[in-house]
Formats: sequence, C-alpha cells, structure tokens
Amino acid sequence: MSDKKAIIITGHYGSGKTNIAVNLAVEYAEKGERVCVIDLDIVNPYFRTADFGTLFEEKGIYLVAPQYANTNLDIPSLGFDMAALLRGYDRVVVDVGGDDAGAIALGQYATILKNFGYEMLYVVNSFRFLTSTPEEALELLRDIELVSSLKATGVVNSSNLGLETTAEDILGSMDYAEGCAKAAGLPLVFTAAMKGLEVPDTKPVEVYVRPFYEQ
Repeated sequence: MSDKKAIIITGHYGSGKTNIAVNLAVEYAEKGERVCVIDLDIVNPYFRTADFGTLFEEKGIYLVAPQYANTNLDIPSLGFDMAALLRGYDRVVVDVGGDDAGAIALGQYATILKNFGYEMLYVVNSFRFLTSTPEEALELLRDIELVSSLKATGVVNSSNLGLETTAEDILGSMDYAEGCAKAAGLPLVFTAAMKGLEVPDTKPVEVYVRPFYEQ
C-alpha cells in the first residue's frame, strides 16, 4: 500500500483499471482511511467508477464524478477542487480514462498532484488488443504521460479474460508484465488475480466490474 495521498489508476480500455481502482478504494476504506474516488473516465459511458455509488456509500467512500456520468451525454463537467479533496481525505483514488481525453482531464491537476505527492499506476492486460506486447503498452503509457504532464510510478498486471480467467492465464502473463515494467523502467507493483484462483505471488481482487475485461 502506498503512503501517497493521491493514487492515480490509468491504462488502456479493457485493462481492468476500473476494477483495480474500486478494489484499492475499498481496501483503503476497510483499513479505516477516509477515501475519496474521483472518476475521470469521462469518455467511456459503460464502465465507470460512478457506477459503484451504492458500494462506495456502504464503505463510507466519497465519490466525485463528472456532471454527466451515467447519462447519454459525454460532455465532461469537472467542477471540483482537487486541492481541497486532497486536504480533506486520507486517500484520493483517481480513475483515469484510457485515452487522450482522460489524460487531458488529469493534466488539469498535474501541478496540484505533484505538490501533494502521487502514485500513478499503469494497468496492463496481455489479452487486450493494442497493448498485447510490452512495446505497445509502453507506447500508450508514454502518450498518457505526455498529455497529462505526470509520470507513472509503477505497473500493475491485470491480465485477465473476464470470469473465464484461469490461474494458468495469469501465470502465463507474468513475463509480459515484467517486460512492460522493464520497458517503462518502473517496478511491477503487483499482479491482480480474481479471488478464488489462488495464484502464488498475486494480489487477490474482487470482480466488481462485470465483465472484468471491458473497462
């Protein structure tokens, strides 16, 4: 678990980043921290942290989402004070869309995030088109970093095939994940595995987003 105030989760669509963001937010809250989740996935209307308002309410997690989240409008309205949220909560988890629009939205807060301290975890999935090799994953990461004016601090392996994922699938993704981390010059923070698979040296996660891989 990081000691940084802001935990930014980014990655390509289908990487599993939203599921990782939800799991981390719940984990921090269950440890007694005051947690805020900011949904900056402003383009994809299908799988957003904004869909988990009831879960967050049960866990005492405060949710900040664009004004038009969960509607058929995708015009972002980002009316919140990032500095105030970082001062008011022990942890702020930011779920960022996996394209330029999400990175641009994040970049609006780059200076504030740098001042408060942040982790930016880049979520990778070996089974997803356009990021199926470390080289492809690195190219997308560099685009996100360029547009957001923030640097990733670690890689998270969320390789999965949804509810059909097997332990062998995850074990087979380890070399890919290590390759992504090596190419980016970053640590591999953890590999996520759906609870119940019992894969050694992985972080068990709940599947809050269904299907897991369409995020």
